[in-house]
Order: sequence, then C-alpha cells, then structure tokens
Amino acid sequence: MKKLFIVLAAVAALAGCGEKDGGLRKFVVGFDADFPPYGFKDGAEYKGFDLDLAREVCARKGWKFIANPINWDAKDFELDSGSIDCIWNGFTMQGRENGYTWSVPYVDNSQVVLVKADSPIASLADLAGKIVGVQTDTPVQKALCQGGDKAELGATFKELVVMPNYNQAVNELNMGGVEAVAMDVGVAKRKMADLPGKFKLLDEIVMTETYGIGFKKGNVALKDEVEAVLKELAQDGTMARIAAQYGIEPRALILK
Repeated sequence: MKKLFIVLAAVAALAGCGEKDGGLRKFVVGFDADFPPYGFKDGAEYKGFDLDLAREVCARKGWKFIANPINWDAKDFELDSGSIDCIWNGFTMQGRENGYTWSVPYVDNSQVVLVKADSPIASLADLAGKIVGVQTDTPVQKALCQGGDKAELGATFKELVVMPNYNQAVNELNMGGVEAVAMDVGVAKRKMADLPGKFKLLDEIVMTETYGIGFKKGNVALKDEVEAVLKELAQDGTMARIAAQYGIEPRALILK
C-alpha cells in the first residue's frame, strides 16, 4: 500500500494542474501584475494578452483558470513548489533555455529604450554617461551587465539602475530619477499610450527576443496539452483578435 501511495503521489505531481476544485481541473498561471499589456491589474480584475490566452485555453479544455500574481524574483520558487503550473507573462526564452520546459515561441519581442519626449537622447550612442533603468531578472538586464551580449553598450552608462518592475522604472523616468529605460517594446508602447505625449522610443533596438510559456523542467505532458490549444488559437484567429484588443501588432505574432 505504501508503494502504491508513492506511485499515485508521483503521478499527481507530474500532472501539473491535476488538482481539482468543484470537479474542475485547476490551471494556475504565475504572472507579473505590473506588466501591461501581457498581465496587469485593472480595478479588481487581472487581465492582459497572456492572461486572456490562458483563459481561452482553460475554456477549451474545461479547466478552471486561476491567475496568480507573483513576485518576479520568486517565480522559480513558485514554479518548483507547485504553487503555479506555468509562468505565462511576456516570458523571454533567450538566456533561460535550459531552465524550463518551454512551449513554442508565440511572440517576437524587441528590447527598446524609452526616454522622455523632450529628451536629447536620440540613439543608443547618446546613452553614454546616462543613468538607465531596467527591470530585475530580465534578459536585457543580464545582456547589459558585465559578461552579457550588450555589455559594451552597458559599460558606457553612468549607471544601470535595477528596479523591481517596469512601473517603478517608468515612474522614475517620468520624475527624472533615470534618463532612459531599457524594456520590452510591448510594455513601452502601452506606457506611451497610457501617458500620451510623455515619452518616445529610440529607433534603434537593444536586442530581439521571443516569448514562450515556461513550465517546470520535465513537465512535458502539461506543456503539450497547453501548446496544442495555443496553436489552435493562432490558427483560428483568436490570438490575433486578443492581441488587437491590447494593441499588440500582428507582425509580433509568430505562431501560425
């Protein structure tokens, strides 16, 4: 009996979202609630492009969708402990390839530089001697630091200020605490739309990257289930429809 219990417990753990609530299988998505348009809080509701995609996956699978906002620094602990079933929130694959079981990439995202509308900064070269903000534990932060792919650029800055989230980084930019923010293009454009006339983007990009859904390493079964529906959403136009609601350009959608 003890051996049988151990086997059953192992199977349940591998199921990922096997826990049920009121007869429905739960699917718990970990996300950064300060990352519009992919995941954010609007009044009492959590919404965003990625969260709406996850809701649609659950609707088609007959699962109960649960949006679980997490501290971004604790995302790996949340995933490893089983508190969440995946990280789905503008989650960059580059630099993390071996840390998770990944879905196929579905969004092509660039890292850009946001500055105030009246800033004299017009190019990446103009960032020399400037204070630049970035969100913690992001690929662009790692790229700009010593040993990163963009370390040569980062070395020209007066200072690279690492902050908990992009809301704080953009607030600091608005108040003059930093002179530029290196960030995801989708988030940058959302901030520009929310605060019209306050900011502008440099024409040059820092780096390109793709977004995927990150599952616990080895949880291939759950990844395959979710990925199959994600492909359906791309093929039947649902993904493009949801993207349009959040101002995400069609060219950014790379899953066909």
